[in-house]
Amino acid sequence: MRFLVDECVTMAVVHYLRKQEYDVIAVVEQLPSADDIDLLALAVAEDRVLITSDTDFGDLVFRAGYAHRGIVLLRLKDDHGANQVRVLASVLNHYTDQLVGHFTVIRDESLRVRLAF
Repeated sequence: MRFLVDECVTMAVVHYLRKQEYDVIAVVEQLPSADDIDLLALAVAEDRVLITSDTDFGDLVFRAGYAHRGIVLLRLKDDHGANQVRVLASVLNHYTDQLVGHFTVIRDESLRVRLAF
C-alpha cells in the first residue's frame, strides 16, 4: 500500500509508516503548502491513500465529487504524534484491506468507513 501523508499529520506517522516499509510521500517534505485538489490528483495518479486531519477533503470528495484512491481522516482529540501512530497502527493491523477506495474517519471512540466514488 502506498500513502500520501498530509502536512497536518505529524512526521511521527511518516516515520512509522516508513519503518513498516510502506511507500510514503510526506507533503511537508516534498509539496509544502500544496493545494488540496493537487494532493488528491497526486494521490490518484500515484495510487496512494491520503492520510490527513483536514476535513476539507470530505467536502471535496462527497460534495464536489473529486476522485481519490482512499482517504484516512484522523479526527482525534489527542493529535500528538504518539497517539496518531498508535491509532493508525491499530487500524492498519485490523482494517488495511478496507482503506483503498474508501473514506475512513477515525475518531477516538469509533471508526467509520464509507465507499466514495
